[in-house]
Amino acid sequence: MSMDPDEEEQAKRMAMVCWSSDLDRVWPTLILATTGAASGLEVDIFFTFWGLRVLQRNDQRLTGRNWKQKMESMVDRGGTDHLKLGKIHMGGLGTMMIKQLASQYKVASPADLLEMAIEVGVRLHPCQMTMDLYGLTREDFIDGLQPSLGAASFIDMASKADITLFI
Repeated sequence: MSMDPDEEEQAKRMAMVCWSSDLDRVWPTLILATTGAASGLEVDIFFTFWGLRVLQRNDQRLTGRNWKQKMESMVDRGGTDHLKLGKIHMGGLGTMMIKQLASQYKVASPADLLEMAIEVGVRLHPCQMTMDLYGLTREDFIDGLQPSLGAASFIDMASKADITLFI
């Protein structure tokens, strides 16, 4: 039985917001995104506010155009190598322990998951307003990102998604 092209099932979609650079929020965001994409979902992640720092290159330390933006980048270092736990951080000891446990139990690192996300077709969208706020440019970010979006564009995208998550 042949289906009418209008009746063909479209891929399910998942839209996510990553607003935090806390390791314990970024990890599940990337795990859910890569699992969803590997399961056939079309996945988009909108990185805004502190979450935008996840997309920053690990070797890009100082960012921004003015002293306030530069000061913010000194306090909130970007890149997946610099993520810290939001809870039980314990001056770095908690973060170190959870990373060791993840390695021991073969849990992919955020850097590996971010690379995997790009490979399986997860679309990573930086927030344009946050880029402007922090003084970030495309050169501050990893390769493989989608064009930046504003909130209205993300809301339009999320309104068409079957699953929307704010982590």
